[in-house]
Amino acid sequence: MSITIPQIPSANGEPAWEAAFLLPSQGQWSEADFLKFHTNRMAELVDGRLEILPMPTLKHQRILRWLLGMFEAAAPAGSVTLFAPLPTRLFPGTIREPDLLYIAPENAPSPDVDYPTRIDLALEIVSPGSDARTRDYEDKRRDYARAGIAEYWIVDPQEDQVTVLVLQDGNYVEHGVFQMDDEATSVLLPELRVEVRAMLNA
Repeated sequence: MSITIPQIPSANGEPAWEAAFLLPSQGQWSEADFLKFHTNRMAELVDGRLEILPMPTLKHQRILRWLLGMFEAAAPAGSVTLFAPLPTRLFPGTIREPDLLYIAPENAPSPDVDYPTRIDLALEIVSPGSDARTRDYEDKRRDYARAGIAEYWIVDPQEDQVTVLVLQDGNYVEHGVFQMDDEATSVLLPELRVEVRAMLNA
């Protein structure tokens, strides 16, 4: 079905309708459409819908850099530890971008793979706002469980805590909710010990 692009330019103060009509309609985004989409905002594909994410803050990026070092130090040889932006296909029609991801040695992709399709651990740093909280605590928890990701970390700077979830029978259960004076631990990476206070003050 063809779409007629409006011939009248958008007025000042209106959205750029001409650009909008060059993109697929919501619910009609394919994985190929999503991977060709370029923006200065981070985005994810969820059930064929485009979700625009908030840009990371300086605190977010400092925490992420600190965590990357900790995860890399605890990860076994042959594993992969990476950080966003990196589109990760969870299942048809849904591409998420975990802030940090870990792939066990036995699942490590070959060097010619552009984007991972199987990861073993996803970590999200919660951005301010109710939409971000819902996305990380509810939506991504559901999607990551559906994708069979064995472990999911939710780092929450607003609440000064880290929630570590492990997959059991297709659903996540709490391995632990770690507060400021605790060390967060992992089931997948037994050597990993994350001092919550040090991480949040990175």
